[in-house]
Amino acid sequence: MSPMSWLLALAIPIALLLDRCFGEPPAAVHPVVGMGRYLGLFGDRLCGMSPKAAFIGGALAWTAGITLSAIAALAIEQAVIVGLEPWFGGWRLAVAALLLGLALKPMLAWRMLRDEVAAVETALSRSLEEGRAQLSRLVSRDTAQLSALEVRETAIETLAENLNDSVIAPLFWFMVAGLPGAAVYRFANTADAMWGYRGRWEWAGKWAARADDALSWIPARLTGLALVALRPALLAPLLREATRTPSPNGGWPMGAMALRLGRALSKPGHYRLNPSGGDVIAQDMITAQRLAAGAMMGLAALLALGAAALRGGFAR
Repeated sequence: MSPMSWLLALAIPIALLLDRCFGEPPAAVHPVVGMGRYLGLFGDRLCGMSPKAAFIGGALAWTAGITLSAIAALAIEQAVIVGLEPWFGGWRLAVAALLLGLALKPMLAWRMLRDEVAAVETALSRSLEEGRAQLSRLVSRDTAQLSALEVRETAIETLAENLNDSVIAPLFWFMVAGLPGAAVYRFANTADAMWGYRGRWEWAGKWAARADDALSWIPARLTGLALVALRPALLAPLLREATRTPSPNGGWPMGAMALRLGRALSKPGHYRLNPSGGDVIAQDMITAQRLAAGAMMGLAALLALGAAALRGGFAR
């Protein structure tokens, strides 16, 4: 059994520990902020083109950005491996795993997600206006007219959906393809968050939106299944709820969360998940965070073991 088989597996808990202890790195050195700045260079130009030109231009800009992200991540990963020779095990393996965990950390954001969602309920306890303002930091939709119930529903939906986007999916692709895999997913998800809208971005962002759907397909289902793992009777209802959203992926974690809470979650005019459930209450925000944390830890452990298995860590 080669020590190299466990390099990526060890980097996963290290990245999560760094996230818990330190949160996000400064914006000046945050790679995801850099991805956002790159994507921001093309907005006005792409959206001013004809539909065909906007689609092609968006696809080309996306491809160039994701290629640069993958190359940069591969260079970091190879520098760690070549420089430390972790196949010898011992301190070399430990330091290499630490450095890869440090590089992986900016690709995931569990602590920030948890804290921002918790802050919505804290703000809401002071006033509805403060709750709406805090929620607007998390979502693109207009929050100005939301009721307290809708603010709580939206915050819980955001927690569930971003449990996949901000944690599970980057870890899944790290398991599959190492640091380049995590970087590719994070760029694709950032592009979707910035470009993947109808209206002004209908054509320029279409490639980014479809690519994110494809890369999130498996992780979103893993996230939903993890959330109902302790309640197997909810599996069949989850298969039903997952089809209610326009997104091919968002319904899985959001539907699973609605079922675990026994609450209805909705976006007016778009979907209503678990419609027979009760209304969300303040305590549900805490319960949702606990359920998300449990699913995250369980899946992270499985993905770490998967990373080792894919690289022969269990070979005799």
